[in-house]
Order: sequence, then C-alpha cells, then structure tokens
Amino acid sequence: MEKQDNKFGFTAFAETWNGRLAMLGIIIGLATEFMTGQGILSQLGLM
Repeated sequence: MEKQDNKFGFTAFAETWNGRLAMLGIIIGLATEFMTGQGILSQLGLM
C-alpha cells in the first residue's frame, strides 16, 4: 500500500492555498475600493 498524504489540517498544501486565496482577496478588495471610491466598511454600510 502507498502512503497517502492528508490534505486536511495544517499541512503545506493547505497553507499554500490559504496564502494564495488571501492574496487574491486582498487584490479584489483593493480593486473594489479603487473602482467605487469607498472603503469596505462604507460598502457594507457599517460607517
């Protein structure tokens, strides 16, 4: 039997994807602020 790596929990695979998605979220957030001229809190109606 071959050993299978676990894809759940704090693994290098999970942390790599977490970092990639975080960077994507930051870029989308900055682009949205640039296009609308409002911060995220203003867009959500919290300010």
